[in-house]
Formats: sequence, structure tokens, C-alpha cells
Amino acid sequence: MRKKTMNLLILALLLLGICMAMARIAPAEVELRIVKDLDLKTTPLDVAPSPDGQRLFILTAGEILIYSFPEDKITDRIPAGKEFDRIAPLPRADALTLMSSSKKSLQVILLENVYKIDVNGHSFKGPQDAAVTVAVFTDYQ
Repeated sequence: MRKKTMNLLILALLLLGICMAMARIAPAEVELRIVKDLDLKTTPLDVAPSPDGQRLFILTAGEILIYSFPEDKITDRIPAGKEFDRIAPLPRADALTLMSSSKKSLQVILLENVYKIDVNGHSFKGPQDAAVTVAVFTDYQ
């Protein structure tokens, strides 16, 4: 019986020491700094950052807005079904998932960058308003 009482006393002292140590730990201060305030003109339903941290995907009713951090603006708008209410990035920087809780559906979207190349004033073959432009940059030196 005496050994059991001694063990309980040691356990109580140990717990008291842990509580006292935790009481000395003070939470760190947090500072808030707003770096961007976007006026979207519509209500955002969900947001998801790209895995590379370069873009922010903002889901609104029927549309995904793409905000570019390097360019500091909304760079593109992608149509999306109005039934989707959640968005999540995939490990690839060019893939997203859209989810609908009301219809219990999921959609995977792959994004492809389109680069506009101005060919005005340069020699070219084919019609000027062709859907695809192949630009060759060469250096003969």
C-alpha cells in the first residue's frame, strides 16, 4: 500500500511539473499584413493555390478565376458548371478538381498555357489568321 501511495505521489509531482512548464510557454505574437485585396465582382465559393504557389484559383458560380501572383492580377477566366461549389489543386501545377456536393460529382481539369506570338511584320507561310502558329527562333552564329 505504501509503494502505491509513493507511485501516486511521484505521478502527481510529475504532472504538476508538466503543468508549470506549460504555463511558462507564452504564445508567439502574430502580425497581420494584407498584401492584396481583390474586388471579384462576384461571390467566391472556394479558393485553391497552385502547388507551385504562382497562381490562385478562385471558384465562383459558373467560372474559375485565375489570379497570378507574379503579374498581380486576374489573368484568365475558365467556364465551369454552376453546380460545382468546391475546388482543389492536384499535385501537378496544371490540374484541378471541381466538386459538387449537391450532385455528388467530381470533375478533373487539366490546364494548358497558351502563348500569343505576334507575327505581324515577320515572314510566315499560310494564312495570317491560322488557328495554330509555329514560331521558330534560331541563331545562325
